Amino acid sequence: MTLPDHSKHAKLLMDKAVEAVKREFATVRTGKATTALLDLVRVEAYGNEMPLNQVASVAAPEPKLLTIQPWDRSLMKAVEKAILASDLGLTPSNDGQIIRIPLPPLTEERRKELVKVVHRFAEEGRVAIRHARTEGINKIKKTEHVSDDEKKHAEKDVQKLHDEHMKQIDDVLKGKESEILEV
Repeated sequence: MTLPDHSKHAKLLMDKAVEAVKREFATVRTGKATTALLDLVRVEAYGNEMPLNQVASVAAPEPKLLTIQPWDRSLMKAVEKAILASDLGLTPSNDGQIIRIPLPPLTEERRKELVKVVHRFAEEGRVAIRHARTEGINKIKKTEHVSDDEKKHAEKDVQKLHDEHMKQIDDVLKGKESEILEV
């Protein structure tokens, strides 16, 4: 591989880390109802564990309400059980047709817990970005038939990519934190 290939590979890994952090952030509850909140809920259906969005339609008709309509009514109890088993702290109510999940307002204590969770996700993303940088720089150093000046330049490029991606994570973190703490 050439030096630019190593830089591109490092950038790809860093981009994936930022996207992973954004996906994780989407699953963290804020004051508003969002269907992404239930993305990690898995339902016992047809002898398998399946993501909720593969056995039911999930909607957020109001800012403080989520609705779930299983495509197969026999899965109502399984969907309810999966939501209760998730650590989201939500209580579903079932009327036989549709499952409603009212989102209670977040307490100050719960908001602080969620901020800690978000910080942990962000730190995992930062670690992944650092690993990508280290891997990229190591590959650049091992590249043969290239001058030391070119290697140094490529290393600076990877470091610059690292700094940009770290800033992206910090920006996303600030936004999510203010969204959680907003009353």
